[in-house]
Amino acid sequence: MEQKEIELLKLLEKNGRLDTITISKMIDEDPETVEEMIVKLEKEHAILGYSTLVDWSNVYEYEGVAALIDVKVTPVRGVGFDKIASRIYRFPEVKAVYLMSGAYDLSVSVEGKTMMEVSRFVSEKLSTLDTVISTTTHFILKKYKHDGIIFDEDDDDKRMMVSP
Repeated sequence: MEQKEIELLKLLEKNGRLDTITISKMIDEDPETVEEMIVKLEKEHAILGYSTLVDWSNVYEYEGVAALIDVKVTPVRGVGFDKIASRIYRFPEVKAVYLMSGAYDLSVSVEGKTMMEVSRFVSEKLSTLDTVISTTTHFILKKYKHDGIIFDEDDDDKRMMVSP
């Protein structure tokens, strides 16, 4: 992969809404070349999609719950963790699945409307899979930073002044 393509990917990773003309100026290429690079990178599956990062805590009347679930599994002979990971990521509640090093094998990101909905997913769908040995669920209480973007960047110190 060429250096210009890597620069392009880094720019789009930070801001998927950048237009071709702006990108062309940033990487010193003409807009047609940038457009061709984007098409090429999409065909090669280097660019898999474009998404928007939303701070749902600022959306009025939206209630939702996110959780990270550590999963210990028994790998399947010949395919390792891929088969069970594929089975897990097909559930609509699952937003991401990662193979991890450490005490657990997979890290699963899940979203639901309520804590009970996420709990039911774990108890009725995830933990009942044959190769799943154990799970540990961590509910996300607050996001501070995600994909390099800081949530609620309020620099005001709200602590009460204490003096002796």
